Amino acid sequence: MGRVVCLECPECHRHLPADRIQTVCEGCDSPLFARYDLSDLAQRITPLDISRRPSGLWRWTELLPVKDDRYRLTLGEGDTPLLPVPRLATSLRLEHVYLKDEGVNPTGSFKARGMAVALSRAAELGVRGVVVPTAGNAGGAMAAYAARAGMRAHVILPGDAHPAFRVEAERAGAHVMAVDGLIDRAGQEADRMALEQGAFNMATLREPYRVEGKKTMGFELAEAFGWEAPEAIVYPAGGGTGLVGLEKAFDELEGLGWIGSRRPRLYAVQAEGCAPIVRAMQTKAERIEAWQDASTRAEGLRVPRPYADRAVLRAVRQSGGTAVAVGEEELADAVAEVARLEGILLCLEGGAAVAGLRRLAQAGAVRPGERIVVFNTAAGWKGM
Repeated sequence: MGRVVCLECPECHRHLPADRIQTVCEGCDSPLFARYDLSDLAQRITPLDISRRPSGLWRWTELLPVKDDRYRLTLGEGDTPLLPVPRLATSLRLEHVYLKDEGVNPTGSFKARGMAVALSRAAELGVRGVVVPTAGNAGGAMAAYAARAGMRAHVILPGDAHPAFRVEAERAGAHVMAVDGLIDRAGQEADRMALEQGAFNMATLREPYRVEGKKTMGFELAEAFGWEAPEAIVYPAGGGTGLVGLEKAFDELEGLGWIGSRRPRLYAVQAEGCAPIVRAMQTKAERIEAWQDASTRAEGLRVPRPYADRAVLRAVRQSGGTAVAVGEEELADAVAEVARLEGILLCLEGGAAVAGLRRLAQAGAVRPGERIVVFNTAAGWKGM
């Protein structure tokens, strides 16, 4: 069972109880993060224990927040492939490039990890109805796991989102609403629905537990590399939950004594038409300003302002990484290149990550002898 002991605000370090429904730290307008008794867990479990369990996200159960195993929801998420891509590496003049393919998760994206854990914990705490603003993938994932849990689900999409995302959520029984605007406008509507209808808001980092599912990506990487961290991780960033989750994963593994203090450099990749993280990194800003007139075909990257901007910027900066933006033609060309060289069909966000890696390699930010992981966050057929 999960051994979460409290929820903590990373800004004021206030502790809140984890045995009741929580959202954010109201005083700091900050996400809350689950904290575990790592010293106790280090006496109870070992890496060998984890490796002997059946595959999937829930083999990390002691480091996840669900206390009663009866509430664990699963559709087979986690333990996605870490694929060497040697021909792509050669084209980039690198030696050790790996692709973490999250597209094989249930519902076809990494969002399945977060929703599996968040809805499990919500069910355990008595939640019966949920709502999420989404660019697409999070809505389909929430709808699927809500159906699994027997919850009412409301999904709010931008009006120009790909029709497949609406169909996916509706087939899982969710009520789907389209709004005139982008995900920030969908977020306003989700806030209204949560207030008026009592649905629990599952928006990115506005509840504590989606990031707990996402962090398992970092656990899997450390295990795959023999309980070491790779030198660099290149990640396509919209709301930034994946970056925050990866940092949290490596911090917890060090707390258990399973890895050392060395961290991978985290590189956030965005689209040139919506690059608020990149701008904040370039200007050394403490907060991220909203990007005006956000535009990109990679809908998961079309987030004008990440809610957890302070946590995202800390994760990238403290790792020694940075953020880069790529053009629409670059990300599309990267999708075609990886399919041609490696037989892997990336989503557009994954294409952005590969295009970002090319820029990083050309700038010398990543080096030939390093182990570099690039993330494909969803199946290539989604949103085509």
